[in-house]
Amino acid sequence: MSEFLALSVVGIVAGCIYALTAMGLVVTYTTSGIFNFAHGAIGMVAAFMYWELSVNQGLPTPLALVLVLFVFAPLMGALIERVLMRPLHGASVETTLTVTIGLLLLLIGLATIIWDPTTSRVLPQFFAGNSVSILGVVVTWHQLTVVIVAAAVAVGMRLFLFRTRPGTAMRAVVDDPELASMAGASPARFGQYGWAIGAFLAALAGILLAPLVTLDINTLTLLVINGYAAALVGRLKNLPLTFAGGVVLGLVESYAVGYLPTGTLLSQIKPVVPMVFLFIVILVVPQGRLRAAGRAIALRVPRVAGWRESVIAGVVFVAITWVVSAHLSSTNLATAGHGMAFAIIMLSLVLLVGYGGQVSLCQLTFAGLGAFAMGEVAGGGSWLGVLAGIGLAGAVGALVALPAIRLRGLYLALSTLAFAEAMDFAFFQNTNVFGTGSALTVGRVHIPGISLQSPRAFLVLLAVVFVVVGIGVLAVRRSAFGRRLVAMGDSPSGTATVGINITRTKLVVFTASAALAGLGGVLYGGQQNQVGANDFQLLYSLTLLLLASVWGIKTVTGMLFAGLLFAIFPVIQSHVPALRDLLYLAVGLGAISIGRNPNGVMGGKTPLERWRDRRAAGPGQPDATATADVVEEPTRVAG
Repeated sequence: MSEFLALSVVGIVAGCIYALTAMGLVVTYTTSGIFNFAHGAIGMVAAFMYWELSVNQGLPTPLALVLVLFVFAPLMGALIERVLMRPLHGASVETTLTVTIGLLLLLIGLATIIWDPTTSRVLPQFFAGNSVSILGVVVTWHQLTVVIVAAAVAVGMRLFLFRTRPGTAMRAVVDDPELASMAGASPARFGQYGWAIGAFLAALAGILLAPLVTLDINTLTLLVINGYAAALVGRLKNLPLTFAGGVVLGLVESYAVGYLPTGTLLSQIKPVVPMVFLFIVILVVPQGRLRAAGRAIALRVPRVAGWRESVIAGVVFVAITWVVSAHLSSTNLATAGHGMAFAIIMLSLVLLVGYGGQVSLCQLTFAGLGAFAMGEVAGGGSWLGVLAGIGLAGAVGALVALPAIRLRGLYLALSTLAFAEAMDFAFFQNTNVFGTGSALTVGRVHIPGISLQSPRAFLVLLAVVFVVVGIGVLAVRRSAFGRRLVAMGDSPSGTATVGINITRTKLVVFTASAALAGLGGVLYGGQQNQVGANDFQLLYSLTLLLLASVWGIKTVTGMLFAGLLFAIFPVIQSHVPALRDLLYLAVGLGAISIGRNPNGVMGGKTPLERWRDRRAAGPGQPDATATADVVEEPTRVAG
């Protein structure tokens, strides 16, 4: 009985922190309509700022708390709303998700520059050394503080949002900003209030959580993901249910740690209990029916190259790769090979996200499955391994897609996020998978008469595969299935209305995309001859998605540049060691600009196209390039 009570105390405390995090997400979403993926990063930065003031600078604890919670965090939230979120009003869910994920990486990059991750830091608990005994269980004052603060915030926020005029106005501005402004409520001002309050709650959760775990940048940022499930229990609007969901999650997690037997398969799922809980909540929580978007925004569709043009461009690219590779050092050949492999993985995003409009945050997970199968089958260098890698990734992609078929937008992104995070702990960090050395040897395929052991030969092979896959992706876009994908991404409700089977279309594109990512993983493993648990982290999946979006997620050429840039960043980092995690910093900065250029770098018009538009417009006529809401290629729906 004493063990049960002790586990209950730990679970309630953890659940209250999850509830605090979730309530901040709910407040932000309720007042702006944007789900803030960077919520945990905001709490992480606030926790480090509190450590800086109270521990490093020696300020009194009450003063440090006031400065962080009531000055720094609200100003940070208000600034984020004004600079990044306000221009996103009316933008698609995919765009808002990309920008907030970019903000998450940007904050991680800034934090690593300010606070060296290799330095150990400890944030003391509140009222350290003091405790009470409740039913024979020792409860620290810090734990009591967490429970009391969480309960007070839950009650206070409920009363504020539903019993006060400012709270009612904050909820009204997201439902109908024009009507709210006619009633005297400023949508901009009240939306900014919501982000300030959300940042305050994120900071409060981060400061309460850090003494119980560790003051680590990635740990604090990713632990807050556990609170997403609590927010969804309340359907992103009900604070009492959100609070209850956080407590239930904390208890389930604590009981799993305490009672699941060790040394068995069940013990491997202990770290992923919150992600399993999130996935179940996503599937159980009722989803709204397909409906048309409130504001139609027609974005320019990048021109799709024809078959002949694609083949000529591909042959030229392979020839250039063969010539240039002869003058590259072994190090540069390896870097280019990594970039080409990542580019192939990113082509899977073109199919799924670019054409189909289905957000996936777990593509690198599928690539990891492909690399794993390649290394385990037939000695790690056989064509059977290639087929196994493609098949395993495709099969898992289909399994992930089956329960998520009815999801789209935010809920689909969260389900793939939960899967990627769960796979990090249960599969890639499992010593039974990669062994105690956390590395798996992966060979290169054998082609009769051709040696692929030299870096140059394998780079040329990667270029050939990229060209073949790229031509295939473009061929899919020109096909009837490609037109169905684009129609589904533009308007699921309209696509369903004309009789297209959305369920089958989603299942096919998820499976094909995962299989393609698995092929990229096979080649990535062969390029570096081994893979490890750290090669397929969730944050890298997010980085790949953001880089693809920045360069133009609907274009094959954009994926080439994005993949090469992803591989080059470690080289750049070695020349500027003071800027730690430069990749996250740069990608985050690029991603938050997506709201102003949703098509990406390569998705925009070329200089030649702009010149032709100016000539077609004639003197004194408005430039056609100034209009971003023009669809230049009509979408035809095929049955």
